[in-house]
Amino acid sequence: MENDVTQPGEESLFKAPPLAEQERMLEAMLFASTEPLTTREMAARMPHGCDPAEALVLLRKRFEGRGVVLTRVGDGWAFRTAADLGFLMSRETVETRKLSRAAIETLAIIAYHQPATRAEIEEIRGVSVSRGTIDQLIELEWIRFGRRKMTPGRPVTFVVTDQFLDHFGLETPRDLPGIKELREAGLLESRMQPGSFLGAQSEDDEDEDVLDLEEDQSDMFDG
Repeated sequence: MENDVTQPGEESLFKAPPLAEQERMLEAMLFASTEPLTTREMAARMPHGCDPAEALVLLRKRFEGRGVVLTRVGDGWAFRTAADLGFLMSRETVETRKLSRAAIETLAIIAYHQPATRAEIEEIRGVSVSRGTIDQLIELEWIRFGRRKMTPGRPVTFVVTDQFLDHFGLETPRDLPGIKELREAGLLESRMQPGSFLGAQSEDDEDEDVLDLEEDQSDMFDG
């Protein structure tokens, strides 16, 4: 009767791949994984008898001084950009900001009637101006506080900023487009009277000023 037990010195059917091949396996898994992998997770994917811990030592040494390095992250391992090359990974991004119709109207009123007080803006629009609308325009650095008016209560005024002029390619507020250009750009409704924003009865209310932030930003003053 043949003895099926493997004797010492005989080749096992489950002989582990060469260490160099195990190193390649680790490299492939770590490169493809979006999350760090632990040695236990790597061992579960590798053939029987592999030693990922030993292969990791070789792999880590091979990537020393390279653009990407093998780094320990908690209990796992992952390829990461070399620390001294991190500056190459940074980039400037353009964030698209959306304005509500209320914000667009408020901005236009300030641009054409500056310095304008909140009361004057509300009188022209026909509705109250929410604090959120003003805050958003200030955060965008398109308007700023002007001098207080020499009237009872000394109310603050709002004026457009240099950033506003630069964004829309204007040298001075005098370069603002006319009513016809605004209407052609879809920024004025038919209820708006030529030559003035007076009499505009917006249907927006204070709550809608906030909700309308999901509307698409208009290319204001692009004519």
